[in-house]
Amino acid sequence: MTEIDFTTLDAYARYKLMASLIVPRPIALITTVSPDGTVNAAPFSMFNMVGEDPPVLMVSINKLQDGQLKDTAANILRTGEFVVHIADEAMATAMHRCGDRLPMHESELVHAGLHSVPSHQVGPPRIDEAPVAFECVLHETMETDSRYVFIGRIVWLGARDGLIDTARWRVHLQSYFPVGRFGASFYVNCRDRFAIDAADAPQAGAASTAIDEI
Repeated sequence: MTEIDFTTLDAYARYKLMASLIVPRPIALITTVSPDGTVNAAPFSMFNMVGEDPPVLMVSINKLQDGQLKDTAANILRTGEFVVHIADEAMATAMHRCGDRLPMHESELVHAGLHSVPSHQVGPPRIDEAPVAFECVLHETMETDSRYVFIGRIVWLGARDGLIDTARWRVHLQSYFPVGRFGASFYVNCRDRFAIDAADAPQAGAASTAIDEI
């Protein structure tokens, strides 16, 4: 084994190791609204669910080198509202382009060729092309020297038609192909799914299997 004392590393080395080894990571494509009304959109891969009661998720946004805040962080702190989208293969390139550095008054949605639709419970709009959108209000904030960690409480979920069976609360995986971050500009898909438990293994002749929905 290669043994590394993390307490002896600088921040850059820690980041490189953690971001390259803790993979793949889900991507939160977040919309917020700037003070002048511009819709901001940016992807963040330090993101995941935290719990269901209350329904909360987490996104970690780094501070800039000059101590300034990224637009997304500043907007969340000011308004307490944001929308987290899950990007799929069809919109992966547009999601990546939302990470380009733009002036504050220019919307990444326009830059990436995406379209907005009104949210139900929060001010920031949703992205029409996204298969999933979690409308969130700020539940809790943690600040470190290098970043803000936002805990968002989900108040509304929007999903592409046919993706969710609301009678059984099942997600149809046959039409859900999100992408994950693998570091830098590298991404992975989730098409190569497999079951471990015998009860979940595909059955011969079955129209659908346990791995087709969860």
